[in-house]
Amino acid sequence: MITLRILSRANALAAGAGDWSLAVEDVRETTRLLRLGEAVMVDECVLPVGTDPREKAYGLPASVGGRYDAAGLKWAMHRAAPGAGLPSITSTTLVHRLGDGRPLGLVESALLTRMRTASVSAIAMQTLAAHRIRTVAILGAGAQARAHAEMVRALFPGVAAIRLWNRTPERRDVLLSELRQADGPPVAAAETVLEAIADADVVLCCTAAPTPLLGREVVRPGRLVVQAGFNEIGFGAIDGLDAVTVDLWGGFAEKSAKSLFQMYRAGRFEPSRVAADLAAIVVDGWRPDETASVLFSSFGLNVFDIALAARVLARAEADDIGTVVPLF
Repeated sequence: MITLRILSRANALAAGAGDWSLAVEDVRETTRLLRLGEAVMVDECVLPVGTDPREKAYGLPASVGGRYDAAGLKWAMHRAAPGAGLPSITSTTLVHRLGDGRPLGLVESALLTRMRTASVSAIAMQTLAAHRIRTVAILGAGAQARAHAEMVRALFPGVAAIRLWNRTPERRDVLLSELRQADGPPVAAAETVLEAIADADVVLCCTAAPTPLLGREVVRPGRLVVQAGFNEIGFGAIDGLDAVTVDLWGGFAEKSAKSLFQMYRAGRFEPSRVAADLAAIVVDGWRPDETASVLFSSFGLNVFDIALAARVLARAEADDIGTVVPLF
């Protein structure tokens, strides 16, 4: 009998989905497999579901060899103004075994997406920050901002302060209150973007801003700016930074609303200006000059979702976590 294992978010957490060290290792190993040609992504399928450019459904297939032995599809629905009680993004990931096609499971994957996104940011911080990171600014107060705050606390114990800014102070204060209940460096509210980034060594952009929030004022020697959000960084700021790095430069540059790709399509940025991608950083050991101001633009690679889901499903099968249903 062929079965399918279904994991809720609680099931996924019980199977290790919330382990930051494992998620970072998944990203590193999958990046290595990408370089070797043992992990593959194809262009995403994008379905508009509203008039707002942020309202789309995405079908994102990928396969990962090595210890993951998985092929899968992440299906994500993005809504700018979700209905009552619904998050702005809902997603699930379906995984089959790559070797023989056996269905492995279906995982609630909004959590996994936040884990892999913040794990990529963690690798950028570990490798591209020019000195010990003491102060981190987080722009945004949604799920990605929360995940990045939790990542900083889990993986960077030397951080002394986190500053949090959001366009809507009420949402910022809710997240602030929740973060203050957990252990870790103090988290302070910033009333303005300039206050948030004032002396920050790392600026983590985690908003859905349709227009830029950051201009040339964000450029500072030795500072790392990570864009995990939407369109927070102005063209002038990108021009002013010493080094531009990406997780990957792919066909998505022709349509993504990320700041860097908008700049490319406007004829203001040549791909040859990219100093390094994630493979160069992780596999080849590329590093910027100590005094360089650096942008890391994270598009978000679906191959990481498949790797994390495969690892979680393997643990769930070993520990009999989740609901198993017969397919045929």
